[in-house]
Amino acid sequence: MTTRKLLRVLEGESLSTPPVWLMRQAGRYLPEYRATREKAGGFLDLCYNPDLATEVTLQPIRRFGFDAAILFSDILVIPDALRRNVRFVTGEGPRMDPIAPAGIAALDPSHAQAHLSPVIETVERLRAELPEETALIGFCGAPWTVATYMIAGRGTPDQAPARLFAYRHPQEMAALLALLAEMSADYLIRQLRAGADCVQIFDSWAGVLDEISFQRFSIAPTRRIVERVRAAVPGARIIGFAKGAGPLLSAYREGTGVDAIGLDWSVPFSHAAALQGQGPVQGNLDPLRLIAGGRALEEGVDAILEHLGRGPLIFNLGHGITPDAPIAHVEALLRRVRGQ
Repeated sequence: MTTRKLLRVLEGESLSTPPVWLMRQAGRYLPEYRATREKAGGFLDLCYNPDLATEVTLQPIRRFGFDAAILFSDILVIPDALRRNVRFVTGEGPRMDPIAPAGIAALDPSHAQAHLSPVIETVERLRAELPEETALIGFCGAPWTVATYMIAGRGTPDQAPARLFAYRHPQEMAALLALLAEMSADYLIRQLRAGADCVQIFDSWAGVLDEISFQRFSIAPTRRIVERVRAAVPGARIIGFAKGAGPLLSAYREGTGVDAIGLDWSVPFSHAAALQGQGPVQGNLDPLRLIAGGRALEEGVDAILEHLGRGPLIFNLGHGITPDAPIAHVEALLRRVRGQ
């Protein structure tokens, strides 16, 4: 039996103390991360530097002893590999050249996997350097979420540009999602073969879709990724995080075939427990409770453990940790989850 608790839960086991990791656990709330990022130069420079990307991935493991490390990278390395001029603007987030309908047919993925090879090298180094009991998580962005940034050239409040694009140009949207699904599957296969124990697919903008579009743009492309990954790596463990999908998460699990469902903090415990009856769940503490600390943090942790702790659970936040999260509050969260 594996000593990696996260993998045991992904196989359906319920543990008295659930494994815990936090989305964006390698990030700006850590002084050691800020120092390393300054050394790297730009954000993408950090993602493509195996020495520094390995270092920042390991930093939260050294400091907190999380049960899993997640590869330090970004979901937008895929459009970057497609030469969409991706850049990160301080204080504003990602930017890239918006793609027009006619530009989709011109996208050339032939050099993309070579472009992503430094990330795969980071995965190899991490598996060699991580403690034996620490799981390694690889990841990619879901095709829909990546497409929203490619179409608008940036994040918008409800990704209306991509939704409107999909309604007006259904064939071009279908072609873009198909390309991104194939590229993402190849990327995840390489991560798993390089040493990742499991992978997570981040569909951060799934929650803006209506039910018809959710089936078409979130579930279907993700299912394609899952099928291709499992064909190449039998038994591959996959977590799906469709943020904001709420009542559609059961259809998401059934339709995609993912092993575990990531829950954002808005998912009610009654719904989360029903989803857990179908298989493992991950989540779902409000990141603002981590900032607040004290009683707000304690009651949030306790409620998750009370409602979900007797089934297969990976304890996590309901979205990524924020730069203003106090380190002492992360330590308090871990003590609470682990009963220390």
